[in-house]
Amino acid sequence: MKKGLKIIFFGTPDFAIESLDSLYNSYHELLCIVTSSDKKSGRGMKINLSAVKKYSIENDLKLLQPQSLNDEEFITELKQYQADLFVVVAFKFLPKKIWEIPKLGTINIHASLLPNLRGAAPINWALINGLKETGLTSFFINEKIDSGDIILQEKLAIYEHDNFESLYKKLKKMSNEFITKTIELIFEDNITTQKQQKIKNLLLAPKLNKENTRINWNDSATNIYNLIRGLSPFPCAWTIENKTNKRVLIYDVSMGASTTEKEIGKISLKEPKKLSIITKEGTIEIKQLKIEGKKSISGSDYLNGNYKSEIKFI
Repeated sequence: MKKGLKIIFFGTPDFAIESLDSLYNSYHELLCIVTSSDKKSGRGMKINLSAVKKYSIENDLKLLQPQSLNDEEFITELKQYQADLFVVVAFKFLPKKIWEIPKLGTINIHASLLPNLRGAAPINWALINGLKETGLTSFFINEKIDSGDIILQEKLAIYEHDNFESLYKKLKKMSNEFITKTIELIFEDNITTQKQQKIKNLLLAPKLNKENTRINWNDSATNIYNLIRGLSPFPCAWTIENKTNKRVLIYDVSMGASTTEKEIGKISLKEPKKLSIITKEGTIEIKQLKIEGKKSISGSDYLNGNYKSEIKFI
């Protein structure tokens, strides 16, 4: 059997599984897996195992879960493995004293076409920015986040009907072969790396928070549509209903009709059977939403329980 590289894999969420599975089923030697420490969540504060930890247990793989990436015992253990390469997919930013350990370096698989969309949420922001394509980039990690020399890139078209869930699934599936191609280039010493270009109007992909996921109805219908699909079904774009002052999650929308109505955030009266919200430019038809503390309902069901003239989203 062909003898491959000795690899340590770093990853935590579901997105990393395809890459991990590809390496596990290759001729390369997977020395161990590094994943985040267990976290408690939910009302009962139960420990939820990450996708990577579950996979590691199911396949009897050596697992490391450091409380801190700067822990000296952890770093010493990594060195003792004498790995050729570290592979990072959807994990924390590694300190230099870790990524400089392996003789062939440390590579990262990032879900965008770098240098655009550096950061924690590239899939969401590709949609929020209304991009027509995205992809995967493999690169060697250096001191700056998502800024290392590029090994390989592959593009993926973004369609009008795509949302975060669909694009996530496509990129995750794509990563299986992509990681194989990247590792083979390194193994065969057949790589010509490229420096990341310096471009104007660089798009970033910052961590999602309460502020950048809230809908601004004073924006255009197109921008609001892109925000909502970029956050659907998780973590979800949100707004406030004036009647109850409760938070409303918006799951599914479509572009509505043009209108001359000026009361931004209110329901358009031009389409009586649709929950169409007036924006700065055009309307957005809400097809599925969830009011805080209640079940998810359709836009039409929401209308059945409310008078249009009384409702405004703010």
